[in-house]
This record gives sequence, structure tokens and C-alpha cells, in this order.
Amino acid sequence: MNEIREMSTEEMEEKLQELRTELTKIKTMIRAGGAVESPGRAKALRKTIAQILTVMNEEAK
Repeated sequence: MNEIREMSTEEMEEKLQELRTELTKIKTMIRAGGAVESPGRAKALRKTIAQILTVMNEEAK
């Protein structure tokens, strides 16, 4: 979480886009019935996305 707080707004937005893209790819693989390399990765991505959004909302206030 400290690492996220140290990022600039632009870096957070860039990282957020990357994570959302990766999560979409993993969800597509799961729906297609393919083997996912690490099943827990989707949960970790969702958690990290939520943390970034939380920090961004805190900074907006």
C-alpha cells in the first residue's frame, strides 16, 4: 500500500489500466475453460485495483 501511495497520479492511472487489461485477459481464459497459470492471480489483481482506486479517491478529497 505504501508503494501505491508513493506513485504519482499518472503512474497510478497507468498501472490501473495495465491491471484491468490483465484481469480481463484472465477472466476471458477462465470463461473459455482454459487452464490459468495461477488461479489466485485474479483475486490479487482485483485487490490491487481496489487499493489503487482507494488511494486515488483519498487524494481527490
